[in-house]
Amino acid sequence: MGTLYLVRHGQASFGSHDYDRLSELGHRQCRALGEHFRSMNLRFASVLTGTLRRHRETYEGIAEGLGQSPAPEVCAGLDEYNPEAIVRAVYSGELPKPDSPEAVRQHFRLLREGLVAWMQGQAVPAGMPSFADFSAGVAGALARAREQADEDVLIVSSGGPISVAVGQVLGLQPEAVVELNLRIRNSAVTEFVANPKRHSLLSFNGLPHLHRPELADWVTYA
Repeated sequence: MGTLYLVRHGQASFGSHDYDRLSELGHRQCRALGEHFRSMNLRFASVLTGTLRRHRETYEGIAEGLGQSPAPEVCAGLDEYNPEAIVRAVYSGELPKPDSPEAVRQHFRLLREGLVAWMQGQAVPAGMPSFADFSAGVAGALARAREQADEDVLIVSSGGPISVAVGQVLGLQPEAVVELNLRIRNSAVTEFVANPKRHSLLSFNGLPHLHRPELADWVTYA
C-alpha cells in the first residue's frame, strides 16, 4: 500500500489585497517540508495540486527542499472555496478589515456559520458551486490519487478540500468538517493509507518539519 500525503499550502497573505501568494515565512515552511520528505527518502510517483498560485508556490518550495520535482497534475477539484462569498451568504453587514484580534474573531465566527450553512444546503454563496459539487471535485481528486495506490502520492491543496477529504473518509457531519478546516495549520501534512478501493486516515494536521524548538514561531494558521 502507498501513502497519500495531503499538504495544506504554506502561510499566505491573510489580510492583504492578494491572499493568493505565499509570505516569505510560507516559502520557508514549504522548503523545510521538502527537506523533511528528503530525509525520509520519499519519492512521489505523482503530484496533484489545485490551480491557485499558493498551491503552485507551495509545491515549488517542497520540490526545492526535496530535490525532486515531477510535473504536477493540476486539478480544479483541489481549489479552495471563496471565503468572502461564504461569509456574504449569511451576513450582509459591513465587513471590517481583519486587522485586530476582534475583527479576526468576527471573521472566523462568520466563516464557520457560513460554511455550515453551505454544507447543509441552506446557503448559496455567489459564484460558487454547491457543496455537493465541491465535494465531488475533492472525491474525484482522491480517486485520481488511488490510481497509484501502491505508490506514494502528494496532493497540495487548501484547508477546505483537505478537511472535506477527511470528512469523506471518516463519514463526518458538516460541523465536524468545519472544525477540522479551521484547525489545519499552514504546510501541515495529513496522511491517508491507500488501496485501490478506498483511503484510510493515518494522520491529520502534522508538522513534523517544524518540531524543533527554534521553529516554534513558524507555526501559523492563516
